[in-house]
Amino acid sequence: MLSTNFHTPVMLREVLDYLNLKPGKTIVDATLGTAGHSKEILGRILPGGGLIGIDRDEDSLSVARQRLNEFGSAVKLIRGNFVDLDTLLSDLKVDKVDGFLFDLGISTFQLQNAGRGFSFQSEGPLDMRMDKDSYISAYDLVNNLNEDELSTLLWNFGEERWHSRIARFLVKERQKQPIATTIELANIVSKSIPSRYRCRHYRIHPATRTFQAVRIAVNRELEILETAVNKAILALREKGRICVISFHSLEDRVIKFAFRKAEAAGLINILTPKPQTPTQSEVEVNPASRSSKFRSAERL
Repeated sequence: MLSTNFHTPVMLREVLDYLNLKPGKTIVDATLGTAGHSKEILGRILPGGGLIGIDRDEDSLSVARQRLNEFGSAVKLIRGNFVDLDTLLSDLKVDKVDGFLFDLGISTFQLQNAGRGFSFQSEGPLDMRMDKDSYISAYDLVNNLNEDELSTLLWNFGEERWHSRIARFLVKERQKQPIATTIELANIVSKSIPSRYRCRHYRIHPATRTFQAVRIAVNRELEILETAVNKAILALREKGRICVISFHSLEDRVIKFAFRKAEAAGLINILTPKPQTPTQSEVEVNPASRSSKFRSAERL
């Protein structure tokens, strides 16, 4: 049965405006998810246009397939990693496109599925794999990296202030028994932060940055992001647009510097010198949008 727990598309107005959509255009949604953005995009590129949706999560693809079924042959959906988008487009015999959308991070659909292990708010296996066929899970990293490696991971991918202390607690606790669930990990992280700081300095759950860091490492999110964006820029037609929505400073930094390098090389014109952020009204309606940042550029 089709799930109704759809991910509300973030910064939808900005996406639709900056992609400069018109009938006949070909757009690639490189992070299709449950097709919230894509459904709206299709309404603006038909007749004559087409959408290519890429996602490595088969569960999300299954939902998107049902939601976009009404658009028939105008939609091509592919299970794959956006870092391989050049190969995926070549397989479709597509050379150039008019636009790319990257909506990064985790979706509500994935967060609400406790069995995927992305959320510290519900009990689930310590998994966090976007692609369930991937070899390495969160369980593997949390239970097998040494203390220094864990500490480095938490700082590099989560900018977690208490990275050393959390790593020490994790190693100590897993000596008793493996850390197997999301709640176990969240509780250990919470206990590792001194109580006098826990409430005063954490406007978000104390485990938020740890879960972010582990998820990024499991899925190699930052490692593949710059490569994917560079490939997308090269696949754009003249005047084609690329739009990227990020949800934390690490992602936004990668996009900012990738755009700057491409602009310096004469490939693009940056349309958003500073990232745009959601309006207060959008945050009130969709709190998940509060940390989002939007950047866009046009191919020269």
